[in-house]
Amino acid sequence: MQTETLLYIILAGIIALLLSFFHYFNKKKSMSRLNMLFAFLRFITVFSVLLLIVNPSFNKVTLFTEKPNLILAVDNSSSIKHLNQKDKALDFIESISQNKDLKSKFNLELYTFGESLSTSDYIDFSENQTNIYKAFTQLNKIYKQTTSPTLLLTDGNQTYGNDYQFVDNRYSQPIFPIILGDTTKYVDLKIQQLNVNKYAYLKNKFPVEAILVYSGDDSVNSNLIVTKGNLPVYSENLNFSKTNSSKILNFNLPANSVGIGQYKITLNPLEQEKNKINNVQNFAVEVINQKTKIAFVSDILHPDLGVLKKSIESNEQRAVSFVGLNDIIDKINDFQLIILYQPNNKFKLLVEALNAQKKNQFIIIGPKTDLDFLNEAYPFFNHQITNQTEDYQAELNRNYGPFLIQDLDFESFPPLLSNYGAVQFSIPFETILNKTFKGVSVGEPLLATFEINSWRQAVLFGENIWQWRAQSFINEKSFKPFDDFIGKLIQYLATNQQKSRLNIEYDSFYKDNNNVIVKAEFFDKNYVFDARESLEIIVVENKSNETKTFPLILKNNYYQVDLSSLPPATYNFVVRAKNDNLSKSGSFQILEYNVEQQFLNADVTKLQKIATNSQGKSYFIDNWQNLIEDLLDDKRFVPIQKSVKKTIPLLDWKYLLAIIALSLGLEWFIRKYNGLI
Repeated sequence: MQTETLLYIILAGIIALLLSFFHYFNKKKSMSRLNMLFAFLRFITVFSVLLLIVNPSFNKVTLFTEKPNLILAVDNSSSIKHLNQKDKALDFIESISQNKDLKSKFNLELYTFGESLSTSDYIDFSENQTNIYKAFTQLNKIYKQTTSPTLLLTDGNQTYGNDYQFVDNRYSQPIFPIILGDTTKYVDLKIQQLNVNKYAYLKNKFPVEAILVYSGDDSVNSNLIVTKGNLPVYSENLNFSKTNSSKILNFNLPANSVGIGQYKITLNPLEQEKNKINNVQNFAVEVINQKTKIAFVSDILHPDLGVLKKSIESNEQRAVSFVGLNDIIDKINDFQLIILYQPNNKFKLLVEALNAQKKNQFIIIGPKTDLDFLNEAYPFFNHQITNQTEDYQAELNRNYGPFLIQDLDFESFPPLLSNYGAVQFSIPFETILNKTFKGVSVGEPLLATFEINSWRQAVLFGENIWQWRAQSFINEKSFKPFDDFIGKLIQYLATNQQKSRLNIEYDSFYKDNNNVIVKAEFFDKNYVFDARESLEIIVVENKSNETKTFPLILKNNYYQVDLSSLPPATYNFVVRAKNDNLSKSGSFQILEYNVEQQFLNADVTKLQKIATNSQGKSYFIDNWQNLIEDLLDDKRFVPIQKSVKKTIPLLDWKYLLAIIALSLGLEWFIRKYNGLI
């Protein structure tokens, strides 16, 4: 308590004492016992009221004991079942969960992981992907400030994600791997990795890269065969030995017919092999008739040019060519889309030709753009000329209609350098991204599209979009989300199809271990996104004609359904709006491939390494009994006594009000009883 507050309390006591004596001890009143009682009660009342006015604060310290956490992270992937470790894993979980000594010392928390971390205690070892690194990243967010030794029950075989053996740099808790799986080395011949382009072009050849690995001491022979249907299209004899244990094969296959071609690559297994599943992989290639050709025209050099080319050509169905101003006019019809980067007066003949032929265009405007020329060349919009620039960030318009857009957290992207000034459109347009300045929308489009009788154009009002691709990689650890965003914009601009009220988005084929996602969007008759519609998808398996119906779930500004439960096969489907007579159909294939079945042993080396690096210890599932004793004896994991200090003002002490009421009540009652009132 502060000295100033203490002085106020003393002063309040003196004032209360003086007032009570002044009222009951004067010339007319004697110092009788009754008056002394009245004076005491009055002192209590006045002093209590003055204390409420001063309102001193008191510190309350509460002591409590905090037990450390014991995290049990269980690998719920199907590789555990494939390695015949399911029963051992469940017995271990049961033993740890029911151990009274561990419960007394730790707060036991159970998590499962596959593709991501889950708090569910339902363990069926059925997940098709394993990402151990991501599981630790998510655990770190929960237990960063606590003492939480972590038991990792896994075979150590990760199918995707960052290498988890270096996770100790981000996860500060001791890790105790319990290793599931056989450590005996078996003779094995497998297809380690298969790299194939998703698309090929008719009458061309597409490359295939196969990485083959042999584990064993003796020299062996095998044969690699690639078949399409029942017909072999490629084969090669191979020799392996202890010193020649891996091969990288590169070969080309012909693309003779349009559509999806399904292939099987088989590495003939050895007789003594234990796991023959990893000797076979399926893959598919979609053969298309032609590439979408896009011309890039610019009078300046800028990093945006290279980045946009990379993003557009990330889809192999598209090819970007940089064409000079003197050459492009004679080649306009060779391209489906022309991108004009910061046009100036030199673009006059080109723009006149493009507008005359109603050629689709993507116009990127920046500080080096000649706005006088632009306003004259394009009567559809007018950009105010101020000769000033400003940095504007982006904000996604979730009601954008022409195609589906995923929010890439645009608000976190660096600003684009744009010309300062209002933009006025003389025709209807749709905004993809709005300009914001210091987090406030300025009511101007940053990226917009418009359409006149199937003639499509887009305008980006800013340069330095190359920084967006870099930021997207920082956010997502991949360029793919940003490239997909640019790809959808290019796909919209490079086609001249009429706008549809029902649009669907899906892949031609999926691997069995990947999520099978179909997205859709539905618009009302004014082409405004309609979130009230009920969409369903009717899926028919080609061979058996078995039909299944699934509802599409509304998610942000689109509908979505996850069909990952479907077995590998070829499917036709129809997406239908229940309340409107609209539907869209398509087809896709699910290729049989389970990455979790490619493993033969536990990855002991990595699990032992993360145990050592994190100051933990590894155990094999058959010898885990010492784990409990080690955890109980480890002096790092002891309960910690903590204190919580709370500052409580006197106003919160309700008993003081009761004292005031009681003292006033007693004073009145006694005076009334003695006839003094």
